[in-house]
Amino acid sequence: MEVENTKIAKTGGYRYDNGTVYVGNWSNGGLREGLGHLQFQDNSRYDGYFQDGLFNGLGVLTFPDGAKYEGEFLEGWFHGFGIFWRSDGMKHEGEFRGGKMWGLGLTTFTDGTTGFPKCEGFYQDCRMVRKKPCPEIIQRAQKIAFMARNLIDTSS
Repeated sequence: MEVENTKIAKTGGYRYDNGTVYVGNWSNGGLREGLGHLQFQDNSRYDGYFQDGLFNGLGVLTFPDGAKYEGEFLEGWFHGFGIFWRSDGMKHEGEFRGGKMWGLGLTTFTDGTTGFPKCEGFYQDCRMVRKKPCPEIIQRAQKIAFMARNLIDTSS
């Protein structure tokens, strides 16, 4: 994702009244814009791109329990390709829409409670509705997640 330089007015940090801290680029209108780091009071953290104050583009969102999403965001939601790891070890590599597993992808379980070691196919509203091999989608999700992780590693 490319950010227009004309939108970025300054770089700096701000501590919100609720304890959330943002360090990064700001638009002329005072919104988070471009690359930034947002640390929430509960220790959730987002590192990545913002547009109009919302997560938008490549980013990494880490939760206090150890869950993590690396990939594409749109208007604050997991949206596009990426990888989501739940704190219990479940991993989903594939497409996301509006913060949910939606589209082709592969879910792998490590706790053994589901009876399925992996589920590959088409997901709708976080449920697999049709089994279908999708190696190209999985590979793309891995590439996008790598790009998001690399963006964060190089900007720190």
